[in-house]
Amino acid sequence: MSLFNMPLIIQDTAAIEGDMGMMWMLISGILVFFMQAGFFLVESGMTDSKNAVNIAMKNFLDIAVGSLAFWFIGYSLMYGADMGGGFFHWGGFTFSQGAADLFFQTVFAATAATIVSGAIAGRTKYTTYAIFSILLTAFIYPIAGGWEWNGGWLNNTDGIMPAEFIDFAGSSIVHSVGGWAALVAAWMVGPRIGKFLNGKPIEMHGHNQMYATLGVFILWLGWFGFNGGSQLAWGGDDATAASQVVLVTNLAAAAGALSALLFTWIKNGKPNLSMTLNGALAGLVSITAGCGNMTEGGAVLAGLIGGILVVLSIGFVEKTLKIDDAVGAISVHGIVGAWGTLVIGLWGVDGDAGIGIFNGGGAAQLGAQAIGVLAYAAWAIGLSFIFLGIMKKTIGLRVTEAEEIAGLDWTEHGSIAYPGKRQREIEE
Repeated sequence: MSLFNMPLIIQDTAAIEGDMGMMWMLISGILVFFMQAGFFLVESGMTDSKNAVNIAMKNFLDIAVGSLAFWFIGYSLMYGADMGGGFFHWGGFTFSQGAADLFFQTVFAATAATIVSGAIAGRTKYTTYAIFSILLTAFIYPIAGGWEWNGGWLNNTDGIMPAEFIDFAGSSIVHSVGGWAALVAAWMVGPRIGKFLNGKPIEMHGHNQMYATLGVFILWLGWFGFNGGSQLAWGGDDATAASQVVLVTNLAAAAGALSALLFTWIKNGKPNLSMTLNGALAGLVSITAGCGNMTEGGAVLAGLIGGILVVLSIGFVEKTLKIDDAVGAISVHGIVGAWGTLVIGLWGVDGDAGIGIFNGGGAAQLGAQAIGVLAYAAWAIGLSFIFLGIMKKTIGLRVTEAEEIAGLDWTEHGSIAYPGKRQREIEE
């Protein structure tokens, strides 16, 4: 029995049954809800103190408008009746197929939106971000989510797909969609003042690495609900499967953190905290799609590669693409989200059988995963370009240079995260 072919109980797609199932869904949803606090701490800690209130306001906005927008229209677009060959779902307003399910799906939508927040921190109009957050949670994310999680075209193997596309908890559906939207947003908004000097990126240190560290710990904890709750049930075999999902999630995160730590240590002579933190997040994203179809050894290897990939990707986005991503969101969620989806086609499993090219499954699964990766990238990039392009021509995306220098906390919200020295600077 090889490292990648160990038997594994995988996701049961039957309807949620019993009180234990609903309780597990609610607990998992609460854990994912708490991830918003983690995102806030990571984003604020990795950016300038003069924008901390702005980031807090964006994260509160995401969960507030995301909850309402997804409840009012997003859920119906994601889980409605098939209206177009699995590409579009709608059957009128369907406000819930159960309170536990609606709540769990809602916090996923908010997560997709908040990924964009960190990438464009420090220079984006709050009004612009608010509108885009609504569009992402009401339309961009839900329509794409139905392609897989509502039996859409990515599940169709009748001549469309070489195999059924797998994304257990959302490496592509949630993270890549948010990451690709962040890519477009960061490119269209432009870099922060002082980020590039003669075409070369300048490191802009975050104001509180302890916030960022605590934020990653919170996200790591919340991910147990993110992935484990995607089992959608608890009890008997489902409890065993959910426990296995949580285990491989933790292993991949640990592997991602360690590989990023060692890689930056060897590369730069010192272990780097921010890259280690992003490595842990990369490990988590690397296992999110395959957490129900990955052995323990496979999860560790996926996380190890994800941790190295995120370090290389952050450098590529800055140095080659000349895009300013304030927290590395494009790399963590977009690039590594694609990797986490593709790795299922390399050494994923389905029960006792290998479905990847390295464990006897052939190329069909990898082909299906690649089609899904490309489809979600094209959808998120295309729709984000259209929506943000319209806003850029109308209300504008970016604050003025003077407002950016003063800080968005004061200019956008009339508030300051840290009174004292900052207050004196503003008054002067």
